[in-house]
Amino acid sequence: MCGIAGIFGIKIQSRELRSKALQMARKIRHRGPDWSGIYCGGSAILAHERLSIVDPQSGGQPLYSPDRKLVLAVNGEIYNHRDIRARYADRYEFQTGSDCEVILALYRDKGIHFLEELNGIFAFALYDEEKDEYLIARDPIGVIPLYIGKDSEGHIYFGSELKALEGFCDEYEPFLPGHYYHSKEGKMKRWYTRDWMDYEKVAKENGTSPCRQIHDALEEAVHRQLMSDVPYGVLLSGGLDSSVISAIAKKYAAKRIETDGASDAWWPQLHSFAVGLKGAPDLVKAREVAEYIGTVHHEINYTLQEGLDAIRDVIYFIETYDVTTVRASTPMYLLARVIKSMGIKMVLSGEGADEIFGGYLYFHKAPDARTFHEETVRKLSKLHLYDCLRANKSLAAWGVEGRVPFLDKEFLDVAMRLDPKVKMAPGKVIEKKVLREAFAGMLPSGIAWRQKEQFSDGVGYSWIDTLKEITATAVSDDQMAHAAERFPIHPPMNKEEYYYRSIFEEHFPSESAARSVPSIPSVACSTAEALTWDTAFKNLNDPSGRAVKGIHVEAY
Repeated sequence: MCGIAGIFGIKIQSRELRSKALQMARKIRHRGPDWSGIYCGGSAILAHERLSIVDPQSGGQPLYSPDRKLVLAVNGEIYNHRDIRARYADRYEFQTGSDCEVILALYRDKGIHFLEELNGIFAFALYDEEKDEYLIARDPIGVIPLYIGKDSEGHIYFGSELKALEGFCDEYEPFLPGHYYHSKEGKMKRWYTRDWMDYEKVAKENGTSPCRQIHDALEEAVHRQLMSDVPYGVLLSGGLDSSVISAIAKKYAAKRIETDGASDAWWPQLHSFAVGLKGAPDLVKAREVAEYIGTVHHEINYTLQEGLDAIRDVIYFIETYDVTTVRASTPMYLLARVIKSMGIKMVLSGEGADEIFGGYLYFHKAPDARTFHEETVRKLSKLHLYDCLRANKSLAAWGVEGRVPFLDKEFLDVAMRLDPKVKMAPGKVIEKKVLREAFAGMLPSGIAWRQKEQFSDGVGYSWIDTLKEITATAVSDDQMAHAAERFPIHPPMNKEEYYYRSIFEEHFPSESAARSVPSIPSVACSTAEALTWDTAFKNLNDPSGRAVKGIHVEAY
């Protein structure tokens, strides 16, 4: 995980603009504490804060083409870089061993139309000095954060986090996932489209066993994403998704991915990490999985007071006031600090499975396969605002990179092209049944068939209760009655949100910051089809999984 920031459209380079770009980059140095780099030339400034995962010795950024005419700053990982590098070995003189350098080779060969060739998580800015053009792009689902802004002088700004733009330009917004911005076109355009976004293209039986397809494709995704020249680990909550990822990672951890398993791994012991209050349900289950698959397991306890003390910092780093996200980010933020203290720089996590397979319990109420599928597509399109944001920024706060195999581009194409009927769990059938069946043989039975626990509940049921109590006391009824006057952009809907919103405003006072957070909190999706599936969802204004008996919410 790295941090990028910069300015395009510069008419005259100046010491002041260079200083501004350095200040922008300094705001996100937590994302890349290993080294800093900057390019100033032509009409561009590109700054980079590096977290070295692949090629620590020579992979510093910005990266340059052999003639120094192309300049690139990237935050991300390109998992198929070795295949691309091999294709261009006789046509392009690579300068480093960085996985991201293949972007320069692709651009030189194909211009801006190469993004589909990348399998990875990324946000990057590329400057073509010879043409005086630039290209900014973000990965398909938005695993890696990115923001874009402008000022009154016509400069275009970009940064990995909104704090890199807050106070430095006049207005900014999230850069949309699966989109690019090319200076010659002057607007953001979608590059990532899939046939599975249309229900009609997936509503048919496939002859191959769905379980076999899921099993093989996910194993390949995890195997791809284990590329690393530094120690790595897995986040293990004890739920199905993280347990599956951990079990697959353990299967391949003994051999070095970069040599296709021909040599032993540099760090053959796989470390797993779980966090929670003492006695939390997740900790018990995570320990069971770790013992079963054989990881070196680390159980991190935090107290309610430690969690409360961290809230202000958490909101600064995750840059949102969404209630569910703040609740879940706090233990993850505390866990990331311990992970970094142990020398681990990258972890695999289980985000995305619930969106792909309809894992939230309200999916039981889906009236038909079309509605079910369209809701999974919708949820994937919003992940960059919630779970991806939480996982990336909570970990990056301490210089730890998170990888998410369920959101691997090739795995998505397999899983989302399945006939939705094989994913559905009507009545009392357990959610994500096809995923459970695909990996039941790698997990303890009590884990493979354990019903979903909301993350912020699983770390300890008293965590949410305490947050509600503290915020209810901190925010008066009078303040709540005038919430729309104080916060005219997306007014808070309850006292807990008001409390988080107040802290957010202290960190990020601009209108752009307020608008960067979704207008509809993760639970209150009154425009979402899901809320029409059952009357229990109507007017629901509490993201707790216990708010509606028998229904797990988080229905952003």
